[in-house]
Amino acid sequence: MDQDCQNLKLENQLCFLIYSTNLALTPLGITYPQYLVMLVLWEKDEITVSEIGSKLFLESSTLTPILKKLEALQLLNRTRSKEDERQVIITLSEKGKKLKEQAVNIPKHILEASSCDTATLLGLKDQLTQLRTNIAK
Repeated sequence: MDQDCQNLKLENQLCFLIYSTNLALTPLGITYPQYLVMLVLWEKDEITVSEIGSKLFLESSTLTPILKKLEALQLLNRTRSKEDERQVIITLSEKGKKLKEQAVNIPKHILEASSCDTATLLGLKDQLTQLRTNIAK
């Protein structure tokens, strides 16, 4: 098999490795993208869809179905802004706020499951941040 074909094998794809690692991190009975939205809301409640999209590098069209599903799970509320009806404001529901209590130990569990020390994981995080920055240029 020539090198070009080898480069296209799924097992040789960095993007697939990152994606499949994300799948292994599915916590709390919600999908990984839903978890990311919840992380944003736990940092700052009452935020616009566009602000969430900016933090997660997602377009509103991608984010909207995720938000609708989280609303159906009663983890958040979506309401139109009174100042600008084009904007949708996302707020945590009581159930969404309580879910944060379950999420608090997730980083510790990931550290334990990874069999890596904190410095190794922080180094990996820094490398992935640099990779994302380089690719996005």
